[in-house]
Amino acid sequence: MKTTLEEISPVKKKLLIEIDSQEVDKELNQAYGEIRKKAKIPGFRPGKVPRKILETYFGNQVLDDVTRELISKSFPKAVDEVKTFPLGQPILEKEPLKQGKDFIYSAIMEVRPEFEVKDYLGLEVEKETFSVKEKDVQNRLEEIRKANGKLTSIEEDRSIKEGDYVIVDYEGFEGGQALEGIKASNLLVRVGNNDFHPKFDEALTGLKKEDEKELVIDFEEDFYHTKLAAKSVHFRTKIIEIKELVLPELDDSFAKTLGADFNDLDSLKNELKKSIISQEEKRVDGKFKERLLEKISQGIDFELPEVLVDAEVDFSIGRLKDSMQRSGSTLEKAGISEADLRKEFRPASEKRVKEMLILDQIAKQDQIDIDDDDLERGYKDLAENMRQDLETVKKYYEARGQVDAIKEKLLNEKTLNYLVDHAKILKEEKDELSQGNRDL
Repeated sequence: MKTTLEEISPVKKKLLIEIDSQEVDKELNQAYGEIRKKAKIPGFRPGKVPRKILETYFGNQVLDDVTRELISKSFPKAVDEVKTFPLGQPILEKEPLKQGKDFIYSAIMEVRPEFEVKDYLGLEVEKETFSVKEKDVQNRLEEIRKANGKLTSIEEDRSIKEGDYVIVDYEGFEGGQALEGIKASNLLVRVGNNDFHPKFDEALTGLKKEDEKELVIDFEEDFYHTKLAAKSVHFRTKIIEIKELVLPELDDSFAKTLGADFNDLDSLKNELKKSIISQEEKRVDGKFKERLLEKISQGIDFELPEVLVDAEVDFSIGRLKDSMQRSGSTLEKAGISEADLRKEFRPASEKRVKEMLILDQIAKQDQIDIDDDDLERGYKDLAENMRQDLETVKKYYEARGQVDAIKEKLLNEKTLNYLVDHAKILKEEKDELSQGNRDL
């Protein structure tokens, strides 16, 4: 076997592989030998069918099977020989397989870029300081109170006002024709939230139960719902019911309804303060790591493998789809174009891929790796987050062949923590840090 590696770009290679005619003949003879044992052709005894007859009946199948076999055997050896390993599925180009002829094929593949990272230890990076105030606890308490409120129908004969919850039917028309998918029955709208469009909420304000109203909304060109963007739409609406949110009293009794751990309102407030502190610590730590990675990334320029960027975009879109499905929606229902999403998500995906490759390179340069203890801790964290048994989580990832993916994620985290440990932290107030970023 002969191998030749050609460079198309820093992240794209063409691997040429030539398999000797003797190996080709050996595989073809073996394939026909196996078929001869099993073939049942009228006029010939089993195992006695001439090769020419077998080629007539099974030639195309044999050529396809042997071609796949030769590639599957030779390709791993070839990439190991040239020390270049593909990201994703290579694009194969092959000549027809022929008896007595060398078999030549090529594989165009994307690979990790080669680069060096310098001056990444001891960097000065700003880290935000924070404190949790009483108003922060009160705001969180109010959120919980609203979440436990009850929607109650308004009995008095009054008009809709901001803050009311309105059940409404509507249908949209353009040029007198009903717009597909722009129709809803018993839709719950919180007036003033402007979840759909400010003019829609404005039109509801002042109406009463059973009232009907027609309105026209001229949607912006960049409106999120592509079926409505840049259109002038005529809406017919009808108020079915008006409700208001009745909130519980903030007292010890309310605290007790939220869990056995809360004996009174003070114990609830203490737990909320701990929760806010934990969330703020994670947020501040995450922002600090972002700044550190951005500082390291400055001045490092290399081509990104498309296969990694596309995979990151796919992951982001998949996560959005899952989230929408859980809420009973889809991209199509929301009028969101997947093609537009791909464009929107691409810059952030490119940034994540670049940072991941930089972390991989630093791990390589400083010989950082994942050992069994690191993997075990990673599994424990996953088990806690998933609220599953540790052994169940291990078997889940092992069965799906995702252990390497977990190791790669853990290696990135370990490398990032290594960089944090060697960074010089500059403490800054949140407002000062924001001002500093604006001045950059």
